[in-house]
Amino acid sequence: MNTDYDRDDHQLAQQAAQYRHDDPQFACWAQGYGVIRHTDETQARIHDLATRLADQARQGDGVAFYELLASLDRLTSAGLWMVVHQTYARNVYLDGRPLDVEDFKVQPDGHTGGSLNMVPAYAAYLAANVLTGHTRAWLMGQGHCVAAVDSLNLLVGNMTEAHAARYSVNDEGLTRYVRDFYAYRLREDGRQDSPLGSHVNAHTAGGLAEGGYLGFAELQYVHMPLPGERLVAFLSDGAFEDQRGSDWAPRWWRAEDSGLVMPIMIKNGRRIDQRTTMSQQGGAAWFSDHLTLNGFDPILFDGRDPAAFLWAIVEMERRIEEAVEAIRSGQSTYPIRLPYGIALAPKGAGFPGEGTNLAHNLPLMANPRMDARAAALFNEGAKRLWVASTELGDAVSAVQHHKNAGRPLERDHALAHRSASVDEHPSPPFRSVSVEGRPHPDCWTRTSPMAAVDEVFAALVHANPHLRPRVGNPDEMRSNRLLRTLELLKFRVTDPEPGIPESVQGGVITALNEEAVASAALANKGGINLIHTYEAFGSKMHGAIRQEIIFANHCQEAGRPQQWLSISLILTSHTWENGKNEQSHQDPSMAEAMLGESSHISRVVFPADFNSAAAVMEQVYRTQGQLWTLVVPKADVIPDLFTDAEARCLVGDGGMRLDWASYEPDRARIVLTAVGAYQLGETLTAARRLREREVPHVVAYLLEPGRFRHPRHEGERAHQASPALVERLFPSTIHARVFLTHTRPEAILGVVGPLHTGPRTRGLGYTNQGGTLNTSGLFFLNRCSWAHVLAEAAELLEVPRARLLSAEEIQALDGQRSPHGVIIPEVEG
Repeated sequence: MNTDYDRDDHQLAQQAAQYRHDDPQFACWAQGYGVIRHTDETQARIHDLATRLADQARQGDGVAFYELLASLDRLTSAGLWMVVHQTYARNVYLDGRPLDVEDFKVQPDGHTGGSLNMVPAYAAYLAANVLTGHTRAWLMGQGHCVAAVDSLNLLVGNMTEAHAARYSVNDEGLTRYVRDFYAYRLREDGRQDSPLGSHVNAHTAGGLAEGGYLGFAELQYVHMPLPGERLVAFLSDGAFEDQRGSDWAPRWWRAEDSGLVMPIMIKNGRRIDQRTTMSQQGGAAWFSDHLTLNGFDPILFDGRDPAAFLWAIVEMERRIEEAVEAIRSGQSTYPIRLPYGIALAPKGAGFPGEGTNLAHNLPLMANPRMDARAAALFNEGAKRLWVASTELGDAVSAVQHHKNAGRPLERDHALAHRSASVDEHPSPPFRSVSVEGRPHPDCWTRTSPMAAVDEVFAALVHANPHLRPRVGNPDEMRSNRLLRTLELLKFRVTDPEPGIPESVQGGVITALNEEAVASAALANKGGINLIHTYEAFGSKMHGAIRQEIIFANHCQEAGRPQQWLSISLILTSHTWENGKNEQSHQDPSMAEAMLGESSHISRVVFPADFNSAAAVMEQVYRTQGQLWTLVVPKADVIPDLFTDAEARCLVGDGGMRLDWASYEPDRARIVLTAVGAYQLGETLTAARRLREREVPHVVAYLLEPGRFRHPRHEGERAHQASPALVERLFPSTIHARVFLTHTRPEAILGVVGPLHTGPRTRGLGYTNQGGTLNTSGLFFLNRCSWAHVLAEAAELLEVPRARLLSAEEIQALDGQRSPHGVIIPEVEG
């Protein structure tokens, strides 16, 4: 059946009139309900859909088609009524009586306009599931519109335990519900009392992401569902101008490893203070042309009408399935023209103030508790939305027949409870380390720790074909030493070039947009993932990754820790090996930012060599619901220092004392601590000088500094290093301590606060000095070379610098001679 609607308005009006004449049930629904009206175009589309479903004998949950649509209108109206009460009312009356002054909130709040626009969308999502008998997943980019989702979930009984224990569909339960919205109350234990949030949160039934970072849902939806799954993604027109990487979605979608995705933009035309850029450049017509040029199949429909949303969801699925069948029959190739719904509606449709700037938050001109005109406007608007309890009960019943189709509630859709694990763990390819010769650099073998990352990940992917792999790659896959991974997975393209590791079905998502490629991995919660980037560009991924960490932490606090396989973020080509590329490439900010997040979810580690990198990678994929940030050198100059057993112990404990590098530790007066591979090299050089000068000392290495912080909550407390380990690494009798860190020193010293001994503790690291330099020059310029470590040690030990350093070395530190040939090697000409 052709459903490309090129009929003109006159034809549509004639057809709709004929349909109403021929079918009383259709005519009854077509009358609309309250503020909900069905245009001639929507009526024609719905009639075609009903005919097609009847021809296919599809029963869904067994609810009669027009009975379902009539119920959808009433459920939508009740949802709109609930949203405006959530913003303005402190008391709710199901009998629909006008609210008095005392029934209004003293301080109304809410993203009301967007939430009103989301009500018909989410109500239609529920009805589409009834219609076809499939529980689809849902995702909402505009997470601040959560009032629509929570309100409808409450009305239909699709709630998490926290909501179900607190709210019910009666005056008392709904009153508590609206009073909990922006309540700001804390419990006796100091935590938030209300399970409601200003955005999607861990208690939102079926919620996948907070949606507080505009644009990330747009990047992630296409990578989310596995084959056999269906996802409806509600997107924001404001996010379109914020995140252009979403234009690439048709490049990535493949039926062979992905489920159906139905992106629907709520085009309501307003940001907080002004029209969107899209509206200013030509509106829906311009956007439709833009989508077409980028490989989409745009579908415009009435965003005020839940029936139009329902039609769009089912129609988009039909078009995808037809496109896939054309590929399988050899009539077409990838990429498909991915259907993209554009729901047209004024901001805040259905309530006074719609379409105005005020509609974004508080659509009334004033506070109805303080202003009689605003109160009258509220009551007039609410009256048009009110649904009598008997009608509402019947409407709710129509979407509660899940058992008929044997499908789960929407709160339990496939993506909401991801569980993935590695079945086969190949043994990491640990390198042999000579323990006897370890103190002497001349005996060291050297290799690239990134080679360990590559080999372990490729082996895991190969051994676990049940896990869909995704590698987020902004650039430089080979340069960053992910050679085996690239050869195994290949770049995902639509037209592979011969002799190049490219494939239509490739697992490496590459684009020069760090947020977009990171999102490809973050979205793949049913699979196995790796993200890598130049360290300096990791900050461009920060918002997307932080959103995942926050949501995972909140889910754990809510008693449902996430079960997706932990994700590795590899920061390589990093600060200390990117001296040649100017200071723009010398930035440890991403690791510092990730250290600021909850340490039991955001695990930041600094592998020191090949074996410790291999042991970290092994452990990453034995855990779930965590984001591991690995700061890994790619150069093959890093010495092999840890045995396989030591490497695993280092990962297990988070830190280790290096007895072979220490000197008379029982008499030690100072602890030298390294955080980072190159930093360990400089620290060992300093330690050898202390040994030569017979200065007792301890050398420690911190792989995971976050385990040595003051715990900020119970999650971090359970993740802490043991007191015995802390005492072994940092004996309480030794107050002189020098930390040499990959990051800025203030960042690490702040994290490891419990290890501080006041003025007897010093930190050295990146001090924002850079340029076109080699690694040794970068260390010297940032005053954190081995010689600077010794200078700090001399001061802490209260001995002259000449006790530890030569006269030439002191002159170089004091700026009286060049450091070349004295502290750092001569530069070859």
